[in-house]
Order: sequence, then C-alpha cells, then structure tokens
Amino acid sequence: MSAAAATTDWWTMAVIVGLALVTVLTRCFFFILDRPWGLPEWAHRALHYAPAAALAGVIAPEIVMTQGHLITTLHDARLYAAVVGAAYFYWRRGVLGTMLAGMAVYLPLHLGLGW
Repeated sequence: MSAAAATTDWWTMAVIVGLALVTVLTRCFFFILDRPWGLPEWAHRALHYAPAAALAGVIAPEIVMTQGHLITTLHDARLYAAVVGAAYFYWRRGVLGTMLAGMAVYLPLHLGLGW
C-alpha cells in the first residue's frame, strides 16, 4: 500500500468531525436547555402510530418485492403467508399465532413447491 493510499484527506476528516459534532449536539440538546421541554399533543398522538408505520415500512417491501423489483407472479409463498397471517391476526389478535400461521403456509409453499 502506498503512502498516498494510507492517508486520509482533509475533506474526509472534516466530514467525520462535522458528523461527530452534529451527533453530540443533537443528543445533548435536552441537557443544554435551561427549562423543561415537551412535545406538543399532536406529536404525542403521532408517536402512537410510529411503531406500526415502521413495521409496515420494513415488512411491506419484503412481501411485494424481490431484489428491488415488484414481483410479477402469484407463485410467491410470501404473498399467501402474509394473507393468512393477516387473517389470523384479524381473527384472533395473537402475535405468536400470526407468525405460526404465516410460517405454516410459507414453508410448504417455499420448500415443497419451490415458490
């Protein structure tokens, strides 16, 4: 490895230091303030939906996409497993049963039929 390849240029170091400062300031922001600070009521209400929105944002693309493209066939075990899991959750409201019902559909279709 040459000496030029082993050194870090000044721009990279400036970006690293800048990101570190932004991180420290945003994490210490609440300690720096001299008075208590609270969220408005609308923000509290919105935060109740954050876990469901994050979960949907992670799971929905996994169900309907493969390698960055929408699936084009109905021969995909994830679709049927998701439908069965959602139906079970709507019927019984149990998380463990939802996972078991979805996997009970997914595994035979994926391993048995190769979907």
